Amino acid sequence: MDEKQPQEQAPQQAAAEAPQPAAKQPAIRKRRTQSQPQEQHGKDIFLSGSILLFNKYSYDVEVYDPSLRNYVNLKPIVYPNSYGRKSQSLFHKANLNIIERLENTLMRGGTGGKIGGKVIRTKGRLQGKKVKVANTIKSAFDAINKQTGMNPIQVFILALENSAPIEDTTRVRYGGIISNVAVDVSASRRLDIALRNLSMATVIGAFRNKRTLAQALANELILASRNDINSYAIKRKNETERMARSAK
Repeated sequence: MDEKQPQEQAPQQAAAEAPQPAAKQPAIRKRRTQSQPQEQHGKDIFLSGSILLFNKYSYDVEVYDPSLRNYVNLKPIVYPNSYGRKSQSLFHKANLNIIERLENTLMRGGTGGKIGGKVIRTKGRLQGKKVKVANTIKSAFDAINKQTGMNPIQVFILALENSAPIEDTTRVRYGGIISNVAVDVSASRRLDIALRNLSMATVIGAFRNKRTLAQALANELILASRNDINSYAIKRKNETERMARSAK
């Protein structure tokens, strides 16, 4: 009897010591964090986390003019477009990406006046067509990078600094006499004038010419960044400051 008892207890002990299957736990869905890149079809995935303009050009540029630093917004955006969300807020232009401001100034219907003996009218071909203007700027920046080997955003900033006038004239009336008086130009208006002259030079350069709008923009930005006298924006700046000096 004593010999059979351990033999009967052996299978019971083995069954007790055998590992039991773990209880099935519910699946836990992991939330995607911001550090994990999302899958994008047909687009580049930046594992380094840096945001580049048009997925090509870095925003790491220098603004040398101290008066324009507070108004040149270089917030990293791949395709600058704010859809006019803050257009009614105070000083909204200072919070707008500088590339988008260039897009907005290029969406114009022509100068509508005589410049160099010509009346420039584009018949609204660019008004409201922001995607078309963005593609034009992209092609122009590619041409600038190919010609100069520099970051086109830095070339654009240099063109703005060189074509922004420091002095201007205003009409003042004393009694019945109207005279021009030289005044200093604020930083915000300096940037507005520079953007307007660069965009106007682009439209004039491509009007009735084999040169495309992108080629005209690239040529104007390169000339203005080098402070070349052949640049239309530089000519307008020199003319404005000359009139201000003569009115002193």
